[in-house]
Amino acid sequence: MLRSLLRDRWLLFLLILALVIKLFSLDPSRVERYYTYGFYPHFSAFMRILLGWIPFSMGDILYVTAFLLLVGKTWKLISLLAKRKVKEYLSWILFRKYLKLVLWIYIIFNLAWGLNYDRLGIASQLGLEVKKYSRDELFALTTTLAARLNQYAAEVDTVKRERLNRKDSLFSVGVANYKGLEYRYPFLTYNHPCIKASLFSPVGHLFGFSGYLNPFTGEAQINTIEPVFVKPFVLDHEIAHQLGYGKENEASFVSWLACRESTDIDFRYSVYYELFFDAYIECLQTRDTAYLGPLRRSMHDRVRRDKYEELQFRLKRKNVMEPLVSDFYNNYLKLNKQPKGLQTYNEVTAWLIAYMKKYGPAAL
Repeated sequence: MLRSLLRDRWLLFLLILALVIKLFSLDPSRVERYYTYGFYPHFSAFMRILLGWIPFSMGDILYVTAFLLLVGKTWKLISLLAKRKVKEYLSWILFRKYLKLVLWIYIIFNLAWGLNYDRLGIASQLGLEVKKYSRDELFALTTTLAARLNQYAAEVDTVKRERLNRKDSLFSVGVANYKGLEYRYPFLTYNHPCIKASLFSPVGHLFGFSGYLNPFTGEAQINTIEPVFVKPFVLDHEIAHQLGYGKENEASFVSWLACRESTDIDFRYSVYYELFFDAYIECLQTRDTAYLGPLRRSMHDRVRRDKYEELQFRLKRKNVMEPLVSDFYNNYLKLNKQPKGLQTYNEVTAWLIAYMKKYGPAAL
């Protein structure tokens, strides 16, 4: 087997290239310098220019095609098993074929976007010291977020925000938010937008997604069926992924930077709604009724109504598929430098506390 491997020069080349990529990824500063701000900006801009003008998601079509091919191969294997011919089908040649396929996926994924999981990230860029925080710090953050959320809730117009259910209005404001950050944070410059409505939106509840980045095509996809007050945060979260912030907590933090100074009140409300409940859920684990009671009673009526609407939205779409997909994605995140899996989304709280400690509560 080893001799056969060594004779297959193409397979050997792919193995060596995959190893080189893995070794390269071990140094975050090297990844940051040569990939995130070297190769990746040019490649991602090229992909957004190439695909941005197409009104539908090419990445979604790629996923459908891959799924159909997988179904076809699985059916063929089942048929061979039924005919007891599977031994004739399985061979070292077939193994090498699929090993090459796996290596190609690994290499393309990392070169196209995946190496961003190994970079230094936003904490390094802003000089934040992200570490374990105390209960008092958590309460201080949650109280500040609640005040901001209630402030913006009072300014939201229920009728006017319905315009964000039109993707052109939603996308234009989301991109404008990043344009407003260019001078303050040049590393958040976003050119050549490539944002699409997910082709899977009508069945999005089966998979439990609100938005996602296709790492192979560089397209950002939004689930257009999500509640209108959720979509603004999700949009700028996915743009953050396009800018090279791979980890979910970092993308959420960047989305906050983009939304908090938006000229659109609905985007500000959306990001504080999301981040407040991330922190609030963590506060619930303390069971401190002396703190939680007044905080709960202080919530603006709009926040209560929107949370009820969101909960009803999730409950109505609950299904047997979603836990399976969530478990798959949870393991995917763990494999990509996010050991807490889906809980990584909530870890944006640590970034916000680090920011608050450096710049003060008023900066939130």
